[in-house]
Amino acid sequence: MKTNATIFILALVVGLAACQKTGVVAQKTTYELVGEAKVVPGNYGDVVKEADVATTAIMLQKVESSGTFTGKVSGNIKEVCTNKGCWFAMELPNGTSMRVTFKDYGFFIPTNSQGFPITIEGVATLSETDVETLRHYAEDQGKSKEEVAAITAPKKEITFEASGALIKAKS
Repeated sequence: MKTNATIFILALVVGLAACQKTGVVAQKTTYELVGEAKVVPGNYGDVVKEADVATTAIMLQKVESSGTFTGKVSGNIKEVCTNKGCWFAMELPNGTSMRVTFKDYGFFIPTNSQGFPITIEGVATLSETDVETLRHYAEDQGKSKEEVAAITAPKKEITFEASGALIKAKS
């Protein structure tokens, strides 16, 4: 009888532990529609509201002058990590691209969301990306082995760590 009670208590503890929140942020994902994946507009990660959104030009100016920007910015998704949507690039007014990653690797966006308008909230910084990371990003983009091998120097760039993203429907 003691063994049955011990097994019951152990099963109850395991069951309750499995029901606990894990800290992983819920996200919207793509769904299948007649064989084609469709991007679901909405919030990914923390909820982002359309108030107090800076332009990419203002963000760029603040990062160049102080090294950092905290807030919201809107733009269009230029390219996305094709493996899992763990980063995307947004074009800046100076002709460069800004790589956006997600805080604590806590959420992703659909891998086919290129061209969609997006508002992100988080922190932008001027940083230097090492060769190994640049090569990893190139592999995520599906670049050839030759293109990946051609990356031999680190790159100074603006990066953005987003705590939340709001993908909007295409107009």
